[in-house]
Amino acid sequence: MLSDTKQTPAPPTEKPAEPGRLTRLFLALSDVASFVGRFFREALLPPYEFGEIIRQCYEVGYRSLLLISTTGFITGIVFTNQSRPSLSEFGATSWLPSLIAIAIVRALGPLVTALIAAGKVGSSIGAELGSMNVTEQIDAMEVSGTDPFKFLVVSRVIATSFTIPILTFYTIFVALIGAFINVSANEQTSFSSFMQEVFGAVTFLDIFASLFKSIVFGFTIGMVGAYKGFHSSKGTEGVGKAANSAVVTSMFLIFIEELLALQIIGALRGS
Repeated sequence: MLSDTKQTPAPPTEKPAEPGRLTRLFLALSDVASFVGRFFREALLPPYEFGEIIRQCYEVGYRSLLLISTTGFITGIVFTNQSRPSLSEFGATSWLPSLIAIAIVRALGPLVTALIAAGKVGSSIGAELGSMNVTEQIDAMEVSGTDPFKFLVVSRVIATSFTIPILTFYTIFVALIGAFINVSANEQTSFSSFMQEVFGAVTFLDIFASLFKSIVFGFTIGMVGAYKGFHSSKGTEGVGKAANSAVVTSMFLIFIEELLALQIIGALRGS
């Protein structure tokens, strides 16, 4: 006669505790720092992907040129129209070219260019690398012996860091042309007089500051777009999230960097 054996239920398995918000934040910052550190290591060590870097420079400039040209031209006209009434109250409309030059070179040129590139280029990089990650093309590159980080990330970050400063000075030039057309139509100022006042108001520190900020903005746009695309979640939804997150994060960091640069340059200008 067989005796009934009672099976004792297995003790419930405890789920590992999820990390808190602060822990997740530090883990994310550590991941970002590791990603940035890997970029500098890969960028300095051979082999160098010169062909891909040149192709990406062309892509970055070509994608943004028309939009930046239109935006810069309109910015020069709009800022001139907005500044004229304030100066007219004090009878100082002759200072208009100097005011326009200082505002465009110091702030508007680099900032407008960076924001346009963040929306146009940053989203494109995030979506492109995110799509490659979803379709496992990045894994296929590793299997074939190609370093995907150097080929995909390093080339794009270098391209944005090099091309955004060029686009910034192009934006400044186009914005000044728009401002001159407005000033010439209202104050009958000649082109030589306008440019003389422009270059008289702009200092070497202003040009250097714009160059430095545009390099930092370009590096930020490329790095954020590459990071979001390289670490996108699987599925088509992850591609859209990577592109959207690249734009939002890039714009947020650009404003933070603009604020920090303003404090540093202001201290240098006052010293």
